[in-house]
Amino acid sequence: MKPVFHHRPVNGPFEDPSVYVRVLHEKKGLLFDAGDVPGLSARELMKITDVFITHTHIDHFIGFDTIIRILLKRAAPVTFYGPEGIIKCITGKLDGYTWNLITEYPLVVNAVEIRRDIILKASFRAGEEFTCVDTGFIDYTPTVLDTPLFYVNAVILEHDVPSLGFYIKEKKHINIDKARLTGRGFSVGPWLNRLKDLIRGRKFDDVLDTGNGCYRVSELEDIYSITEGQKLSYIMDSSPVDSNIKSIIDFVNGSDSLYIEAYFMHKELDRARERNHLTARISGQIARRACVKNLHLLHFSPRYRETPECLVKEALEEFRH
Repeated sequence: MKPVFHHRPVNGPFEDPSVYVRVLHEKKGLLFDAGDVPGLSARELMKITDVFITHTHIDHFIGFDTIIRILLKRAAPVTFYGPEGIIKCITGKLDGYTWNLITEYPLVVNAVEIRRDIILKASFRAGEEFTCVDTGFIDYTPTVLDTPLFYVNAVILEHDVPSLGFYIKEKKHINIDKARLTGRGFSVGPWLNRLKDLIRGRKFDDVLDTGNGCYRVSELEDIYSITEGQKLSYIMDSSPVDSNIKSIIDFVNGSDSLYIEAYFMHKELDRARERNHLTARISGQIARRACVKNLHLLHFSPRYRETPECLVKEALEEFRH
């Protein structure tokens, strides 16, 4: 199965946590947390359409300015999703600059504030010097972004302040059988992407030009199969308490890949509770109990800078137990 989501950490485990996701065949990138982002090129930043902020501590949000500066002249909007207070934080960020020279620029910054019972929305337009406009709200839903190809869900966790976890899930993965494709005289081409779009839209009676004749989608069912879509989860700063741990396990269950913090060794659990961070052992247990396929560890305490392998070892021992 060729993955739809191509993902990588932006920084090392001792730097600001952030994960960049490129969506195959789509001209868009997703960013999970926006701390310092020197690991992203201007080209990658220009592809970002949606940014998912766990919380607004400085190491998760200081990159906002860099992103906006790069995107200023872009016509396509950018949307930031975050916990309670994100609209106030974005307003404060934008109010910190003078924008009288950019009123001809097209950029729109959207904000989506996820609370326990409601989701607030706001927009900031470069043409209006980034004043807050177009405010509104909808009833709470865990799905904060929904596209024909994938959706993104959020969960509210505790980190002394609300901290969000996210996962991105491909709706269905459509596999093309190349042997059957060539056996019927078809060639690989852009029409296959159109075929996948029609299948996702359940438009089985639509007619498609294959380059070797026109067929209804229903007449092509022998060249493809549908399997469960890819799931990628992102969990950062979270208190190591039972309610959080249970919520995380339920939320990330069945993930193909899980990015999760491993801030302390478990022998420092009291310190982890005081600082509201997960230990490496707890992160490994979460991944195992949630039947995660691939575990990616981020966000290590600086105290382990000389011995990062101890955190990795502790987490993997639990994950593979």
